[in-house]
Amino acid sequence: MTKKILTLCLVHKHPHVLLGMKKRGFGMGKWNGFGGKVQPEETIELAAIREVKEEANIDIDIMEKVGVINFNWENNPETLEVHLFRAENFRGQPVESEEMMPQWYHVDEIPFNDMWPDDAHWMPLLFAGKKFQGKFLFDNKNNIIQHELNEVIEV
Repeated sequence: MTKKILTLCLVHKHPHVLLGMKKRGFGMGKWNGFGGKVQPEETIELAAIREVKEEANIDIDIMEKVGVINFNWENNPETLEVHLFRAENFRGQPVESEEMMPQWYHVDEIPFNDMWPDDAHWMPLLFAGKKFQGKFLFDNKNNIIQHELNEVIEV
């Protein structure tokens, strides 16, 4: 069983959240937060900041770690361990990159039908200021087979 460490950062200026349309690679065609792989020389936090800069061209000033979720797929031994962050303070205006097309959404109008199905489970916790841990198991068509999501005091 292998594990890949990833980051996901949601830029949240209540009542809006910045999402990006993934234009290539894993998750292409879905709205998502900004993030990706942690490089060998990076901390998880620095990777999250770098990925937001690369994908949306904004500089994160302050962010908070709000969750860790493990993702697995049937018949695939790899676990994606995703460290989730919420950033409320940033500099710059979001700009489209080769990988992502950013767009602001009101939190009541998030396009969950065009996102990963797990997002509808954990995003309300993030918007409510909660911290959480969880795991999701998907079938080969990216449908959730089972999941567990728990509020925690510290991540």
